[in-house]
Amino acid sequence: LGAAFILALSGTGLLGCSDAAQQPSADSLVELDASVGAAGSVQIQPQGFTTVQARITAADGDVREVCLWLADNADERSRGLMGVTDLGDAVGMAFQFEAPTSRSFYMFQTPTPLSIAWFAPDGRYVGSVDMTPCRDTSPGDCQLYSPGRQYDVAIEVFAGGLAELGIGPGSSVELIDAGDSDGCPATP
Repeated sequence: LGAAFILALSGTGLLGCSDAAQQPSADSLVELDASVGAAGSVQIQPQGFTTVQARITAADGDVREVCLWLADNADERSRGLMGVTDLGDAVGMAFQFEAPTSRSFYMFQTPTPLSIAWFAPDGRYVGSVDMTPCRDTSPGDCQLYSPGRQYDVAIEVFAGGLAELGIGPGSSVELIDAGDSDGCPATP
């Protein structure tokens, strides 16, 4: 779930950080929890987020519950999965908005390719797209991703992971059991 770092330009319908006056400092953009993986590479997990359980109903009626990192305020949504290379026990990140929006996402400083799906206020699938990292450029040069319709929840997963979760045309999502947990519940 790449920090589909959300962009905010005054009057453009974008969230976040391309406006220098609203851009967080480099020190505050990402708080990272880094650990060394088996191959010696550094694995970076989201920090400063809670988790939420999501109930996903696939088009065929199959229902599954998954754990997601939750970005439900402007600061969290602007950081998203920026810099993240490891989701830990979560399968992705949910971006929850207070009201329907048509804001765009981008992949500034997100090292991992992601897939994103958007959901309408009633939980119905709106659209999805695969997103490409945008690391070596300025935020304004990054490609923008939007469903072209109103949504109030977006879910990001590592690239190609939406189908495995049952997310696609005809699916729906409901965020349940949002709490103060900073990790996923143990599975029985």
